[in-house]
Amino acid sequence: MTSSGSCESIYFQEYIMYRNSFKFFFLLIFFFMQSTSCTSQGQNMSRSQLDGADLFLALSGDRSRSSQDVILEEIAENWQPGYEIMALESIYLLRDYRLASELWGLLSKKTGKVYGADFDKWYDYFWNKDQNISSSYADFKALLYKRIDPKFEKYFAGRQNTALIRLDEVRWGGVRQDGIPPLRGPEMISADEADYLDDDNIVFGIEVNGDVRAYPKRILAWHEMFVDEVGGVPVAGVYCTLCGTVILYNTEYEGVKHELGTSGFLYRSNKLMYDRATQSLWNTLQGTPVIGPLAGKGIELEFMSVVTTTWGEWKARHPETKVLSLNTGHRRDYGEGIAYQNYFSSDELMFTTPFKDRRLKNKQEILALRFGKEQLAISTKFLKKRPIYTDKLGGQEVLVLTDRSGGNRVYDPKGITFASYDGLSDLVDEKGVKWKLEESQLVAADGRKLERLPYHRAFWFGWLAAFPETRLVK
Repeated sequence: MTSSGSCESIYFQEYIMYRNSFKFFFLLIFFFMQSTSCTSQGQNMSRSQLDGADLFLALSGDRSRSSQDVILEEIAENWQPGYEIMALESIYLLRDYRLASELWGLLSKKTGKVYGADFDKWYDYFWNKDQNISSSYADFKALLYKRIDPKFEKYFAGRQNTALIRLDEVRWGGVRQDGIPPLRGPEMISADEADYLDDDNIVFGIEVNGDVRAYPKRILAWHEMFVDEVGGVPVAGVYCTLCGTVILYNTEYEGVKHELGTSGFLYRSNKLMYDRATQSLWNTLQGTPVIGPLAGKGIELEFMSVVTTTWGEWKARHPETKVLSLNTGHRRDYGEGIAYQNYFSSDELMFTTPFKDRRLKNKQEILALRFGKEQLAISTKFLKKRPIYTDKLGGQEVLVLTDRSGGNRVYDPKGITFASYDGLSDLVDEKGVKWKLEESQLVAADGRKLERLPYHRAFWFGWLAAFPETRLVK
């Protein structure tokens, strides 16, 4: 960033360059408006002639056709590889069909790619080659999306060098900050009071320090996050409906409680969170800040276990459970299967990712495990046929138990081999010792205990996009 004085000097140089040009009149108006914008905002794009960010910002503003044509000509004459992604993002927000068509044509001419208005094909093209962005790309993104929500500016402005992920893969999801409203301290009711639920309704079950709760999919899909204190622990339950993932995070790290929300942006079709204090963007699947002042600070939230099961199964195991009330403070149709009905019923994606792998269908659910630097995806169809499954990754042994509803639970077997599991709560190991399944542990008749390990589910495509080197069991 430079001072407003530097901003004015840059535009004065542009004035000298074009004073004898046919374009002079239009560019003078354009640069004057940009300079005024820089002064009022206390910042500028620090654009060299070949950077182009301010040209695209001006183009997507409210301008006459003649001035648009001048700016388009300027973009075409000074085209650089870094213009590609700015052109695409500008088109994405344009309401002017003629101008969008002109940009599509210019983009095709300069890249040699004929994808028409297919955004996914263009993104696939960009994301499957090395990132090539201008030095002002983050600031361009800040000012472009500020037009949708002023809060978006802070996500990107001056933060290009902090990014731990590709900035060109950060895509707007179509809503403002917390436009899908998180449930903060939501009202919970007893199982007996939850007469709106049928036994076959899907719920996400958690247990923290003996505090047992259920979050019905039919409610959480409308909100994609709950923030609360459960079992004395500050938590955020994050549901990325697009990638089918519910993850429970302890939001306190080294004494700091991070207040998380839904940013409105996606990375590889997975929602990015933000924290209220710094407006840093966070990777949902890893619980780490990836853009902003917290990125690169070594912060990684502890993630805990979530059981995807039916209400009938969860209630039978935990009659003392609390469950979300329909009294959320929001008006929604919380009927079973209403939210994202079309999306969940198809294997098509709403937002593309850079990776394609047809070993499983895109939205086949997998049990997602990660320990150390290793990741494992296990098809839930595979597990449903195997009530007991053992594996090892990152030096960690894992025991996966799958109940009658198809719900999965993962424990550390510590070298013990189990011979049978009744799909409820009774297990027998190979030595004939009987064990009881509790949510947080397995308890042997002789008092020994095996602790639960962290796990969650995800759609195959979403997990693969985050961890392309993952091992798959199907």
